[in-house]
Amino acid sequence: MGCIGLINITSINIYRPVLTRTSNKPYTRRGPSMAAIRAESMATEKLGIFIEKNPPESKLTQLGVRNWPKWGCPPSKFPWTYEAKETCFLLQGKVRVYPDGSDEGVEIEAGDFVVFPKGMSCTWDVSVAVDKHYQFE
Repeated sequence: MGCIGLINITSINIYRPVLTRTSNKPYTRRGPSMAAIRAESMATEKLGIFIEKNPPESKLTQLGVRNWPKWGCPPSKFPWTYEAKETCFLLQGKVRVYPDGSDEGVEIEAGDFVVFPKGMSCTWDVSVAVDKHYQFE
């Protein structure tokens, strides 16, 4: 009978590729590399706000984001209502946005591509000065 042992997780290097061997064939790599996984952007929707973290530069170029107007503000707290849908890309800063009627906030920060829906009323709590490109539709 075989033994079942415990593995010390701290000794596993997650960045080293996992190689497998089937019969007498050469070793082959399993799954995508960690670099490829880290390079992917992640998109989520929370409380009506769409956030894509670290979108590919190709997407920003295709949308012309770097040619959109810029807006910025120092650390502050203020109410805001979106009269139109706003799409923005944060170059710098950190904000927690609290949609009206919710005690829960949504955190956005430098590198985030964000879409706020038309009609949303919220409070912006800016903890790190913001610099962003934006576009209203």
